[in-house]
Amino acid sequence: MAARVVLELCVETPAGIEAAIEGGADRIELCAALALGGLTPSAALMAFAGRSGLPVTALIRPRAGGFRYDKMELQVIADDIARARAAGLAGVTIGAGGLDGLDLAAMERLVRAADGMDVTLHRVFDLVEDKARALEAARALGVARILTSGGAASAAQGTATLSALVRQAAGRPGILAAGGIRAETVRALLDATGVLEVHASCGRAAPSTAGELAFGFAGADRQMTDLAAVRALRTALDRT
Repeated sequence: MAARVVLELCVETPAGIEAAIEGGADRIELCAALALGGLTPSAALMAFAGRSGLPVTALIRPRAGGFRYDKMELQVIADDIARARAAGLAGVTIGAGGLDGLDLAAMERLVRAADGMDVTLHRVFDLVEDKARALEAARALGVARILTSGGAASAAQGTATLSALVRQAAGRPGILAAGGIRAETVRALLDATGVLEVHASCGRAAPSTAGELAFGFAGADRQMTDLAAVRALRTALDRT
């Protein structure tokens, strides 16, 4: 029997959490501001997610932009990891670095702060030029998995790199494919890469009023979790 492919659903609202549960997700990545690539969720949302019954990993990213952090920002990240732990979450999704590689000193500090929790290396990995070297660094740090599109705009465009990473990792760390994951194309991605975990938002456009848009209270790209899309993706993953 083929191994079940893990579906991690990225959500930013209580309704998204409920859709993840009802749609058959195996794990939740909890965040805020998905339109910015995801930021750290509030302590209250983490507490809500911690009662969901699904394993939840919180994205810990204190601001938009790159992933080079100063001492003050690293302290904020460490404090938010502590809040995720206090909320009973299973893990955190973290990362630090840039084009020339992971910031190993920062990563070591953050992994220590998350001791005993499930740690995912986020898509700072996609900005790193030498991905094979970064994978070995992640392995040495003890992260559970790497969230990546293979350095491309989407997982479908990064299949060659994803496949190479799967072979290199040999399951440690796991390779969590991300970027434009859809029910219609996910089987081809699995066949081409051998990944056993996928990450998706399953979003659809969220309605906003003209006033909300005019005052900047919402963006034109705001999305909400689509339960039907979650179910369709789960069905596609389970198809043999």
